[in-house]
Amino acid sequence: MHLSGLLVVVTILIALSFDFINGFHDAANSIATVVSTRVLSPRLAVIWAAVFNFVAAFVFGTAVAKTIASGLVDPKQVTQYVILAALAGAIIWDLLTWWWGLPTSSSHALIGGLAGAAIAKAGWQVLIREPKLHWPIIGTIPGLGEKWMSTLIFIVLAPMIGLVIGLGLMVAVSWIFQRTAPRTVDKLFRKLQLFSAAAYSLGHGGNDAQKTMGIMAGALLAGGYLTQAEFAKGWGQYKWFIILGANAAIALGTYFGGWRIVHTMGSKITKLRPVGGFCAEGAGAITLFFLAYHGIPVSTTHTITGAIVGVGSTTRLSAVRWGVAKQIVWAWGLTIPASAVVAALTFWAIRFFVPNA
Repeated sequence: MHLSGLLVVVTILIALSFDFINGFHDAANSIATVVSTRVLSPRLAVIWAAVFNFVAAFVFGTAVAKTIASGLVDPKQVTQYVILAALAGAIIWDLLTWWWGLPTSSSHALIGGLAGAAIAKAGWQVLIREPKLHWPIIGTIPGLGEKWMSTLIFIVLAPMIGLVIGLGLMVAVSWIFQRTAPRTVDKLFRKLQLFSAAAYSLGHGGNDAQKTMGIMAGALLAGGYLTQAEFAKGWGQYKWFIILGANAAIALGTYFGGWRIVHTMGSKITKLRPVGGFCAEGAGAITLFFLAYHGIPVSTTHTITGAIVGVGSTTRLSAVRWGVAKQIVWAWGLTIPASAVVAALTFWAIRFFVPNA
């Protein structure tokens, strides 16, 4: 096999490894509430979530993948070495935060890694600046291009949307069932939570696996296996290899689970009952479905954390352990710059050995 072909294979294998890591790091979000409420055992919960992570391959399109592949950095400047450095930045940050038990975003780690490696290769101009983001009431939003600004804005908006929908669902459910015996409500929502957990896992697979799809497509383009026309449209003959490979990897990662983060998400932020778990997962699923449709690479971690906080705050504000939530917010803010720095350093190290990288 030619060296460039070997490099493509290695890059794709590392991308799938990242997707697997994303599975046991981020997909804990899919099962934390259903485990915390004791509706399912941890092992059954990961199987349930993994199945729906994979089914997402047949439900959602590739709008998020296209944002990662060509909406953030100039694809013409993306080489195999840029992608390898981007993956290194994302994986190292993911593993560090997994070890610390912090539910940071694998999505934003990948975005930061891609930006850092691309800037290290071609300078700041590699970041896409056109077209600008335009919102109906606000108008044109200055700064980087629309995909970048959408991604950065939704770092803040995703948890807020999750919080508002989670709060709203919990208030609505409490009002509807106010005259129903607590034991009856608990029994009903233990069953309904299976559906909300499935919906959230579907949204997770539809959003997060697509980020790896974008990286795999970029690797095939850089290696000459996809033309610019195939890359821009449907990835040619490699379409289903990319889609099924990414969803299978994240499903396997989910199966092997991330128990440190399950503990943080499911019990450290706030204690949940089945009705709360249902509302949190429902809020997360609604948000993820909407954003995946619009091609915005939002963080599933941000979304479910906001939803859990929203649900917990309906009891009383002191029910939310704000110290843990604050720790998580700090980790979110550091994710893009930290993974970008690691990726840039990795790229410069590669360039020392491969000057034309």
